[in-house]
Amino acid sequence: MKTLVIEKQAVKNNLSVIKQRAGRSVIYGVLTGDAYGAGLTEMARLLRDEGIGRFAVGEAEEAAALRKAGFVDEEILMLRSVSDRDELETLVDLNVVCTIASVDTALALNALAESRSTVVEAHIQVDVGLGFGGFLTEEPDKILSIYRNMPNVAISGIYTQIQSQRRDGRDAATQLSGFQKLLETIHQAGFETGTVHAAGSYALMHYDFARLGAVRPGSVLLGRCRRTKGDGLQRVGYGEATLEEVRWLPQGHTVGSEHLITLKRPTRVGVLSVGYQNGFGISRVRDRGLWGAICRWWSGRHITVRIAGQKARVIGAIGAMETLVDLTDLKCSAGDTVIFDIDPMYARGLKREYR
Repeated sequence: MKTLVIEKQAVKNNLSVIKQRAGRSVIYGVLTGDAYGAGLTEMARLLRDEGIGRFAVGEAEEAAALRKAGFVDEEILMLRSVSDRDELETLVDLNVVCTIASVDTALALNALAESRSTVVEAHIQVDVGLGFGGFLTEEPDKILSIYRNMPNVAISGIYTQIQSQRRDGRDAATQLSGFQKLLETIHQAGFETGTVHAAGSYALMHYDFARLGAVRPGSVLLGRCRRTKGDGLQRVGYGEATLEEVRWLPQGHTVGSEHLITLKRPTRVGVLSVGYQNGFGISRVRDRGLWGAICRWWSGRHITVRIAGQKARVIGAIGAMETLVDLTDLKCSAGDTVIFDIDPMYARGLKREYR
């Protein structure tokens, strides 16, 4: 049995750090991508038990799954602008807070709400530099037209996503400054912006100035965002699998598939039935530049697993479905449980279990 283990206490620890960082800001638990691989409804239940009552998703199916699982009264924000009529129908039926990133989306949502003789709640999305969608800060007239001309749409919030390539955050501060000027223009026109939010996981953990009316932690819940020393987060997610086979191979024998390794001594080799197809050894690229490349190369050459509390080094490259480990100096046997780090986002073919 191959298992992806999600440690509840580690998630709670990370949420405690998030709450401290968020201060008085409202927290939206971001559950996109099946809660970054940790399980949509399981993570939502854990967050709700810890006092989180607002969630953000990226697909209508995710919102439907939450409602079906009993999240009836909780606010669900759709973090993607939708103009397709059928998908909008589904979101409105589920009482989801929609995202408006263009005039076309606003027109489609208003027309749907008007046909139902109702008012639909929505947040406006603003693009300050990522380019994935939203109104530009230089086009406030388009946003104001929504406030003025869409009577069946109730704007209850406005948000953006800031990101930085500089460690001091100066470029992020510039992005936020443009966003705040846009907010001032809306206020000067006599309209309320509702809940204002700009900080995802990275901005929440790095920039105090990004904490506005709300924050949107996602990957930080699993401790798998870009980290800083002493941030108090714990990495969530590890795998368990059985050591399938153990045998001795002579000095000079070659092992591996894509890149053959010649053994420099008689080696006791173990076969682990997980590989990169299961997500083992797959990580998110975080640090850029030469130093980041050196760190990734070094960590790739020193991947280890644990067997009965003992550390075992991976021999050569991780295979598609199998991985070899060096057991020469370890006390273990076939059938023992092997524990290894795995990012839930990339885990495949593993039974998920909360502990």
